[in-house]
Amino acid sequence: MAQHLFQLSQHNLSFPDVDSALPEPDGLLAYGGDLSNQRLLTAYSKGIFPWYSDDSPILWWSPSERGILELADFKCSKSLAKKIRQQRYRVTLNQAFEHVIKACANVPRNDAMHGTWITDEMMDAYISLHQQGHAHSIEVWNQQQLVGGLYGVGLNNVFCGESMFHIETDCSKIATYYLVQWLKQHDFAFIDCQLVNPHLSSLGVKGVARDYFISKLNQAQNKTPRYTNDIWQPKELS
Repeated sequence: MAQHLFQLSQHNLSFPDVDSALPEPDGLLAYGGDLSNQRLLTAYSKGIFPWYSDDSPILWWSPSERGILELADFKCSKSLAKKIRQQRYRVTLNQAFEHVIKACANVPRNDAMHGTWITDEMMDAYISLHQQGHAHSIEVWNQQQLVGGLYGVGLNNVFCGESMFHIETDCSKIATYYLVQWLKQHDFAFIDCQLVNPHLSSLGVKGVARDYFISKLNQAQNKTPRYTNDIWQPKELS
């Protein structure tokens, strides 16, 4: 692996060009480094994300096909729309980030790329990003119980989704619905979903070529946000 992959330095935050990512396993770009706030933000700004398990070094990825959700393409099924209209659930922003990421880590997954990959090191890193105002969560509550949610990284006009969970049916979809509405209100460009799977496809996520994704990412980052950072203050969304 070391013969073909770029090894990141502990002191240098630079990444190799994403075009140098391996074709097999698809998108594996580099290994090593750390999960400091600055390195993570640098990675996301270049279309790179970390994914690894406890028994491996930190691995950095930029797959050849990227999953994105154009906000206008979000699919709200009739059953989901009915649940939202019933207002059975309370939805909040950034009120329980640590609970959300821990719930995401504990939910069993079938997707090989999104299995039990949220290590303690990863949790600590994203909690730190959240404390610095860069990582955000949507929470879905049934009375006082957290029953669904998602988290990700806000990068100028792009939301980089990391993981979601649900305890009650459709509650991760409810979280996504409210995230999409919130991002539309504040003129975000799209959601980076990293990969495409059947669950994400049902919500309108599509796969695009890496070059196209990087172009869209760069365009969004070069656009001056029309919002201020206080949009991410903890609040009710429902």
